[in-house]
Amino acid sequence: MKHPLVIALSKGRLLETTIPFFKRLGITPDDFSPESRRLTFEDKKNQVTILLVRAVDVPTYVEHGAADMGIAGKDLLLEHLCDLYEPVDMGFGHCRIIVAEPTEENGSNNRQRYSKLRVATKYTNITERYYSEKGIPIEIIKLYGSIELAPSVGLADQIVDLTSTGETLKANNLQIVDEIVECTARLVVNRASLKLKYPTVQTMIQKIKAALKEEALQTG
Repeated sequence: MKHPLVIALSKGRLLETTIPFFKRLGITPDDFSPESRRLTFEDKKNQVTILLVRAVDVPTYVEHGAADMGIAGKDLLLEHLCDLYEPVDMGFGHCRIIVAEPTEENGSNNRQRYSKLRVATKYTNITERYYSEKGIPIEIIKLYGSIELAPSVGLADQIVDLTSTGETLKANNLQIVDEIVECTARLVVNRASLKLKYPTVQTMIQKIKAALKEEALQTG
């Protein structure tokens, strides 16, 4: 294909909603399967190439021009602060970045042992900005998974994490004490692609907006 529109999509939970949405737009990459080991799929009819990458890498692929556009969670965009055009809130993949700590009956004495509040998270930049704005000195404990475990083993006083239902927090005897921001999936566009492929990119943006509007009318 000559100069296809390259779209980066994330593996995982967002893909379950994104792929059916793209099918409604008429974009059906050949032999696409989330279980496939392939990472590149082409829709020759629509001149579209789909890249499957890790969710955390979608903004990077788009910012550096490896993809013209992509679908990324707002949490990742806030964390990495990439220089991207963000024209559409997709409205799905709803979740929240929250602050949580042990419930009163499961509280610890960590705060008496440390001079700073210890906060476990993978969202280090969001966490730093949040506590800085409140004037609270903290020590960030960076973790990549099982963040809910940190308070119960004395590693942290609080956590900053992503949640959708809050059930995992409850199961680990944690309570939400503040909500930093609500997040949904967003369409992001490379700024150079917006200029160099303007007709193609703008057409796709308008198709996505129209499809979302139609969905809203059907469900409303």
